[in-house]
Amino acid sequence: MAGKGLIGVIGGSGLYGMPELVVEDEIELDTPFGKPSDSFIRGNLGGVEVVFLARHARGHLVSAPYLNFRANIYGMKSLGVDALISVNAAGSMREDIHPKDIVIPDQFYDNTKGRVSSFFTGTPAVHVDVADPVCPVLGATLFAAGKKVGATVRDGGTYLCMEGPAFSTRAESKIYRGWGVDLIGMTVATEAKLAREAEICFTSLCCITDYDVWKETEEDVTIEMIVDNLSRSAENAKQMIASAIPGIHPDRPCGCREALTSAIISDPSTVSDDERRRLHVLLAKYLPPGSEVSR
Repeated sequence: MAGKGLIGVIGGSGLYGMPELVVEDEIELDTPFGKPSDSFIRGNLGGVEVVFLARHARGHLVSAPYLNFRANIYGMKSLGVDALISVNAAGSMREDIHPKDIVIPDQFYDNTKGRVSSFFTGTPAVHVDVADPVCPVLGATLFAAGKKVGATVRDGGTYLCMEGPAFSTRAESKIYRGWGVDLIGMTVATEAKLAREAEICFTSLCCITDYDVWKETEEDVTIEMIVDNLSRSAENAKQMIASAIPGIHPDRPCGCREALTSAIISDPSTVSDDERRRLHVLLAKYLPPGSEVSR
């Protein structure tokens, strides 16, 4: 797909802003799904236009299960973002993935229970392909940037997305390890699914903060531990993003930005003009308002 879109960054726990970003505008949005977590900060980073959002709002006002994920991703799409880097805190489920490492997962196991992780809950019915939920081109670009800036970065891994806001019980943590997952957190799988529906290239930088509670020789996970380890790894994440952004090519050889091409199952004649207008940011390319087929 040709054409230059914007690059978006969603900052998680410990990354509520990017000091390197030369701010040009602060944009408050409403969406068909309500208000995003915070206003969107649009600015310039190394000569590239970037849109930043604090996932939990500046000051960390909302915990993961209660975030308006749909409004956050829809807002990014409406501003013209077509490449999205998500920065997250995560726990390690493996001995060889250590606190303060950064992992770029390429698979997710969604173990959440109460979230709506799709924009399409009525008509049209949409079944998007998320077999490979991370953009391989964007992920590779971030991995190369991590090596360049000297971060301890791992390419690939499976992230289990739990509901939260409580951390795991010891039994849960041991069972998850038995499933063969590498990381655990509360946000990324939801964002990845919505980004794919929005035809946005997506990747995640997971800053490892702890060993969850499976490793009994280690201190159990606490907020203090997470904040301390995040402060050490967030700087590496920011350096990786700054290094990667100039190399994110607008004509990436991936299929992320055509994800809805064969995913809309409903007969076009069943999709009302009201719904086409309501979701025009997502549907205009395929179901523009005023193009209903006569019944």
